[in-house]
Amino acid sequence: MTLRKFAGLGALLSLIMPGLAMAEEAAAPVLNSGDTAWMLTSTILVLFMTIPGLALFYGGMVRSKNLLSVMMQCFAITGLISILWVIYGYSIAFDTTGMEQGVVNFNSFIGGLGKAFLAGVTPASITGPAALFPEAVFVTFQMTFAIITPALIVGAFAERMKFSAMLVFMGVWFTLVYAPIAHMVWSGNGGLLWDWGVLDFAGGTVVHINAGIAGLVACLVLGKRKGFPTTPMAPHNLGYTLMGAAMLWVGWFGFNAGSAVAANGTAGMAMLVTQIATAAAALGWMFAEWITHGKPSALGIASGVVAGLVAITPAAGTVGPMGALVIGLAAGVVCFFCATTLKRKLGYDDSLDAFGVHGIGGILGAILTGVFAAPALGGFGTVTDIGAQVWVQFKGVGFTVIYTAIVTFIILKVLDAVMGLRVSEEEEAVGLDLAQHNERGYNL
Repeated sequence: MTLRKFAGLGALLSLIMPGLAMAEEAAAPVLNSGDTAWMLTSTILVLFMTIPGLALFYGGMVRSKNLLSVMMQCFAITGLISILWVIYGYSIAFDTTGMEQGVVNFNSFIGGLGKAFLAGVTPASITGPAALFPEAVFVTFQMTFAIITPALIVGAFAERMKFSAMLVFMGVWFTLVYAPIAHMVWSGNGGLLWDWGVLDFAGGTVVHINAGIAGLVACLVLGKRKGFPTTPMAPHNLGYTLMGAAMLWVGWFGFNAGSAVAANGTAGMAMLVTQIATAAAALGWMFAEWITHGKPSALGIASGVVAGLVAITPAAGTVGPMGALVIGLAAGVVCFFCATTLKRKLGYDDSLDAFGVHGIGGILGAILTGVFAAPALGGFGTVTDIGAQVWVQFKGVGFTVIYTAIVTFIILKVLDAVMGLRVSEEEEAVGLDLAQHNERGYNL
């Protein structure tokens, strides 16, 4: 009788165990080829935004004697930040060791070094909302964000900063400003701004406010270009600028839709609202300039395109089409007046309007995200109290502005005392292409 019982139990276990094994196998994360393909594509698109997109966009707006210097800075930043990202940047931004939701501690502000030198990142390691694509792809995707953010700052101090000082500044700024802000906003439960509830889908605070405020501080610390504003400093090749703007527009689909980190409905809506906001901002800037100055300009519509791209970035995952239309139109008009009227009145020399477009556009977009993410206004977020969410967005903007401004100022003042920031007046007159790189963009 006992033997029969054991035999029956054995038979039962033989039936159950394969089922348990199958359930365990089903629960294991499985790489999704569709998500992986989309994230690979998005990563390439975002890198394309810096080289050659931003390099051409900025390169066309400077004088011909400084074309190569701006392009060189974009390429050098791409190389520098790529290496710093894999050594410690990724870890500082996304290592969640010691973080706990609702608890403010050291790791609420900065990640640990558990992922330094990409420890643990192998071909088999996968990540994502449901662990569906390779972690190596996520590392590279976020690397491209880390690359373009300091590159955007170049537009504020173009035509007057030493190349050596620029390299050191970008390395230190990435370490002390970009990586910590990215951690606070995007690392998840326990991150300071994450726990506040700040909505930043693809980088309104992390990328654009961050870069715009740093650019404003940089242009104030370095001072005006020689001859500004009385000497004409017209863009030397607006064809380059228009091509660069077009590349940024296309690449931004990877920037925003890629931030869904999956090939899903959120990515699809992010793509749609990005297109709508960008088109609205381009027209908003164009008509504002047309009414104010009598003629629409190519530089104006290119700048409007970027303003719309910037403003929709924090909102791309939560706003609907009509919200995107309002955000884009507001960005085009507001950024136009800030990059022209406000800059003239205050007298600062933001060479290529890094602050006027990225800083102002980022602030506007971040705040309006709190409004149009509400389902009551056609959004797809979880906002039920618009006033409360707008206050949270204001707090996120305020923290980013203050932190970035103070740390950027300290970095620049220390570097100025140690190695100097500006080229000499003679070098500035000759142009940075020859003075810093012994080359010319044009040899006629």
